[in-house]
Amino acid sequence: MKPKSFEYIYHVHRNSRVKRWFFFFLGLGLIILFLPWTQNVKAKGAVTTLYQDQRPQQLNSPIPGRIIKWHVKNGDAVSKGDTLLQLAEVKEDYMDPLLVDRTQQQVEAKKGMRNYYEAKVGAADAQLTALNSSRDLKLQQLKVKLSQLNNKLIAEQAELEAADNELKLSDNQYQRQKKMYEEGLVSLTQFQQRSVSYQNAVAKKTAVENKLAQTQQEVVTVTLEQNATIQDYTEKLSKIQGERFQSMGQIESSIGDIAKLENQMSNYKIRQGLYYVLASQDGQIVQLNKAGIGEILKDGESIGTIVPANVNYAVEIYIKPVDLPLVKAGQKVMCVFDGFPAIVFSGWPNTSYGTFAGKVIAVESNINTNGLFKALVIEDKDQKPWPPQIKMGAGVQAIAILNDVPVWYELWRNINGFPPDYYTVTPDKSVAGNEKIK
Repeated sequence: MKPKSFEYIYHVHRNSRVKRWFFFFLGLGLIILFLPWTQNVKAKGAVTTLYQDQRPQQLNSPIPGRIIKWHVKNGDAVSKGDTLLQLAEVKEDYMDPLLVDRTQQQVEAKKGMRNYYEAKVGAADAQLTALNSSRDLKLQQLKVKLSQLNNKLIAEQAELEAADNELKLSDNQYQRQKKMYEEGLVSLTQFQQRSVSYQNAVAKKTAVENKLAQTQQEVVTVTLEQNATIQDYTEKLSKIQGERFQSMGQIESSIGDIAKLENQMSNYKIRQGLYYVLASQDGQIVQLNKAGIGEILKDGESIGTIVPANVNYAVEIYIKPVDLPLVKAGQKVMCVFDGFPAIVFSGWPNTSYGTFAGKVIAVESNINTNGLFKALVIEDKDQKPWPPQIKMGAGVQAIAILNDVPVWYELWRNINGFPPDYYTVTPDKSVAGNEKIK
């Protein structure tokens, strides 16, 4: 007979429940194998923003200068337009405190010169008008005189023709009187009287011819005077016209000089406004890399960084090339932000705690230097809002949600090293075309 201690230790006569528990866990395992499992793609990323003007901005010196006063320090919150620091001029071309006033005086002097030449052009126009009128009057007078001489010439030509006819008649009478005198029919006295009449007719014709020649000479003289008048006035008009064009050229040159000086004066005024470096937007000043007073800044040199206060956050994640076909615009993504506790069940996203929903709006087609493809994720407005405490550059763990499959299929896929099933995303109108965040 065995002692009671043996029975107490080995429970030889006690009924065992091992088989019952075995079948229970076997059945539970079979049930779990047929439960739905959500396939996913995991990726790492960081918090960013979609818009360039909401990213941290470099503060650069617009002009070379010497720092004479700081108005901010690291960590200060500033509003758009606040003065950050004050600069003093270091270039000798701009050190004159009356530079703008002196440039304005130059502008006024150039304007006075322009007005002078405009007045000179006006005087030249008046001279041209007067000379044209004088020329026309002179030519009109010569034209009238020439017309009178032509009329006189016509009359004298008629008078010459009459004198010629009279001479012919007198010559005829003289020849007949001479013949009669030779025949003794008339006396010597009568013949001498006829001879005197003939000589008078010859003299009269000669006088008319001389008079006609004189008139013709006057016509030629008036014609030459007319041509000389035209030539003289043409030279005078050309000279005044040349002076007028020269004055107009001076006016255009003055206009160009005025525009150049006004441009310089505007640049000087703008440059004086750049002695104060202003905040480009609301935000926080960080990473100031200049210290003290009197340091020299170069043109475009970095002063520090301003982090915008109002940011529409997004997440940029980096996807392996093998997973790239599985991630499309509109893809649902669960985000876990650094600093926010989370309990993640990657196969059952609805049971996870501390995750925030987002959706993919773009996947870059070009691979990055790190060998991965970048995708941008924005907040899903229909789900729990992202925490306002997240900051630019914070780390993010992203889980892109794919198909729902049985657990046994997911185990079989992982054992065989197969990728997740190719997943087609239903187009989302709110995401198409890169949704803008207001």
